[in-house]
Amino acid sequence: MESIGIVVNPIAGMGGRVGLKGTDGKLEEARRRGAEPRAPERAREALRSLHRRAPDLTVYTAAGVMGERAARDAGYEPTVVYDPATVREDESADPARPGDPADAETTAADTRRAVRALLEHDVELVLFVGGDGTAVDVADVLEDATTAEGTATTPRDAAETPMLGVPAGVKIYSSVFGVTPADAGRIAAEFDRVEPREVNDIDEDAYREGEVRTELQAIVPVPVAPDLQSGKQVSSGSVDSLATGFAREIEPGRTYVFGPGSTVGAIEAELGIDPSPLGVDVWRAGEDDAESTGQHSEVLARDAAESDILAVLADPVTIVVSPIGGQGFLFGRGNHQISPPVIRQADEIAVVASDEKLDGIDSLHVDTDDEELDEQLRGWLQVRTGRFTTRMVPVS
Repeated sequence: MESIGIVVNPIAGMGGRVGLKGTDGKLEEARRRGAEPRAPERAREALRSLHRRAPDLTVYTAAGVMGERAARDAGYEPTVVYDPATVREDESADPARPGDPADAETTAADTRRAVRALLEHDVELVLFVGGDGTAVDVADVLEDATTAEGTATTPRDAAETPMLGVPAGVKIYSSVFGVTPADAGRIAAEFDRVEPREVNDIDEDAYREGEVRTELQAIVPVPVAPDLQSGKQVSSGSVDSLATGFAREIEPGRTYVFGPGSTVGAIEAELGIDPSPLGVDVWRAGEDDAESTGQHSEVLARDAAESDILAVLADPVTIVVSPIGGQGFLFGRGNHQISPPVIRQADEIAVVASDEKLDGIDSLHVDTDDEELDEQLRGWLQVRTGRFTTRMVPVS
């Protein structure tokens, strides 16, 4: 490969740690809650990995936080082919926050225009940074390569141009992403063939209400590599006996951080907690009765943001999570509220999953934005699969 196109959605993932479960239509609310940009640093991580392996690539990208800055920080001298400022007559920067990626009011239209511009330069791969929504935007342009005015201009058939995602969104159900940003950079540098993979997206408003509505949006060519994440499986089988077994072993006085999903939700229901299905809840077990199903216990935070969790944690702490079906992610997909500071306060991480869910997962994954913590979490992990049963599963 001699040339690559890079586009960054600078606001992707900003809603995760503050409990918004996405950023679509919620950017101002995310900022109000103190959200910080996530995508620019993950873009730099991916491009540094790419540059170590392919320093002589010709790089085309969009201006500023949409790719140019990350490419330069990684060591490239990119060619800028799209600038969102040129399509806004009233474009102006906030002098109080110069260069802050969160000030870039980029939209899905900017992503699409940038990808069209990249294709006009005959790039051999579109490397994008974002989540499922960004993946849909890229895939749509690859399937219908036109300029903003509707005139086809790309030198190659856009359907033949592969795409690859650097994971930076909150919900990532598509199978077009590297497991980590560094993996995506390595894959982009080393791949030699592609295969068709799925782009999926969900209704974020329904997701915030605890309902997952997934829809296949496109089938696109993606580099073949072992470190690509799989598509998410929504159903994971019965967990009744698992929930019963976990509830019987609750430790009085311990604080439990319950992650999203139906498996963990079944445990909460067994304990008498009304779970927030796709949010994070914090609960402290009563001191005098471990089997009280919540009678002497207290919900400390419901559908909590990172700051809410940190505000109520008290030792000892157990984090309870279930891997995403089909993907195997424990942290870094859909549960950004359980951040590195939260994880570091826990003395125990309890992983729960039905045998049916684990049968579809070769290994578990972590992607916390903290390389040192990720390394600490890797190894072999005991996963509770039933009332009395467990399985040892590798975390890679």
